[in-house]
Amino acid sequence: MDYISRTEKQKIWDSLTEKRRVHTQGVLEKALEMAGIFGADADKVEVAVICHDVYRGRKDDELNALIDEFGIDERYKNNANLSHSKIACAMMKRDLGITDEDILNAVSYHTTGRRGMSVLEKIVFLADAIEKGRDYPGVDDIRKRAETDLDGACLMSLEGTIGFLKSQGFSEDEIDTDTIDARDDLIDKTL
Repeated sequence: MDYISRTEKQKIWDSLTEKRRVHTQGVLEKALEMAGIFGADADKVEVAVICHDVYRGRKDDELNALIDEFGIDERYKNNANLSHSKIACAMMKRDLGITDEDILNAVSYHTTGRRGMSVLEKIVFLADAIEKGRDYPGVDDIRKRAETDLDGACLMSLEGTIGFLKSQGFSEDEIDTDTIDARDDLIDKTL
């Protein structure tokens, strides 16, 4: 099924910086690989991945204006790391007419994760974290786990993110609640 036209895909692709295109291509390759392993819809994967970082790298002033325009929660202001995904989701609804909640959630939560993620959401979340251009301690272990255990790999990624943020001086109360909830949900599923 075509969720957006070839022209719309190309327009989005062309709007990305070269660095963002390289990253997005890496995410797409990894996500399609995982879709084949875990049975996700490749068309949904492609749309979510192409749109996931369309607002990444924009300045806070532009993102804050878009937060106001789309009526997104004020807590995302001055936080490009978290706001870009919420803005991309809102744009997909308004400008592209996408109504598929699974695709929208995959974009909206690709940075934080959330409680109750679908297979598509987990794939986009994880592919973004482990695409071939990523290089951080533990990424190879997560990549290996992602070959056979989607939940386990997502949990490893979430725990790594939380550990990194704590090492940067954030308390667990200061970390986005969706990230904490996603981790706790996956822990509950493994018990």
